[in-house]
Parts: sequence; C-alpha cells; structure tokens
Amino acid sequence: MGVDKASLPFGGETMLARVVGRLSTVVDAIALVAAQEQPLPEVPATAATILIARDARPGRGPLEGLAAGLRSLPEGYGAAFVTSCDAPLLSSAFVERMFLLLDEAHDIVAPTHAGRVHPLAAVYRRGVVATVEQLLAGDQLKMQGLLAACRTRIVSAETWRDVDPESHSLLNCNTTSDYEAALRLAELLD
Repeated sequence: MGVDKASLPFGGETMLARVVGRLSTVVDAIALVAAQEQPLPEVPATAATILIARDARPGRGPLEGLAAGLRSLPEGYGAAFVTSCDAPLLSSAFVERMFLLLDEAHDIVAPTHAGRVHPLAAVYRRGVVATVEQLLAGDQLKMQGLLAACRTRIVSAETWRDVDPESHSLLNCNTTSDYEAALRLAELLD
C-alpha cells in the first residue's frame, strides 16, 4: 500500500492495536516483529505480555520475521500463532481453532481457502526456528519452502469454517480498496 499499515487508523485504534487486542483474548504473550529501525505504534495495555522483536537482517520478508518472533518467545511457549498486522478482522475463535488443530504429528498447521494456503494465519511450533534459520542461511525466503520442509498439516476450510464462516481471519489489507472494504466490514461486524 505504500504506507505503514500497522499505524493505519481502524475504528478508533491503529490496525496493529486491533490485531493485538484480538490476539490478547487467546494468548498470553504476543511478539511484535519489526525491521531494525521501524517505529511501532503504541498498543493498548492487555493481559498478554508484549514482546518486541527485530529482524536480524533487513529485507528478508516474513520468514525473517518468523525467526525473530519465535526466538523472542520465553521458554515454555511451545507454539505461536503467526499473523500480520494487516489482518484486522482476525477472529479469536479462528486462532483458538488453529491451536486445537495442531497435533503431535505436526509442527505447523496452516489453513487453506479457495485453493490457497495461508502461512500468515498459521500455528508454528517453536522448534521450527532451526529449519527457518537453515532456509534463511541458504537465501530461501519463501514461507511455502518452510511449509514443505516441516511436518505441516494443511487444513481445509471445513475444519474451521464454523468459527469463521466468511473467512474474515484470512483477509489482509494489501491495497487501499482492501483497507476500505475491511473498514466497512468491521462496521457491520462489530
């Protein structure tokens, strides 16, 4: 979109604050990952612990951010739900369902919808950070590469549609029209 999406206003708060607020009803720690010098807007006080993590190397996309976020988690956290700051319609019930779908046989659970896998609406075991770092060391920066390299459970919409019938949790604001549509939807849903 050419602007800092985290700071975009969204219903009286920033888009980042909205996502943090939704996640804080499900998890007790949230790692906010940003580039080295990127300012982050303030987020509301929540019951969740807010951790700030920075990309080790700039310009390496979501995989670099995933590594930073997973490394920042305190001991005892076995898995993390990963999303972007531009998913303001994220449903806490969807996040809970993704955690429930992570079984002992898998390290990642990622939803699919309309023929597309969504690695930025997925749960990752903390242990995948070693594979992430191997991929980054080989300049393999695609999230799909991580899904292929790990024990990944791709789940169909039928496994989560009852908690998010319209798939709002998978909507990202990548364009101005996406952002405007999300604002309109939020008014109807909230």
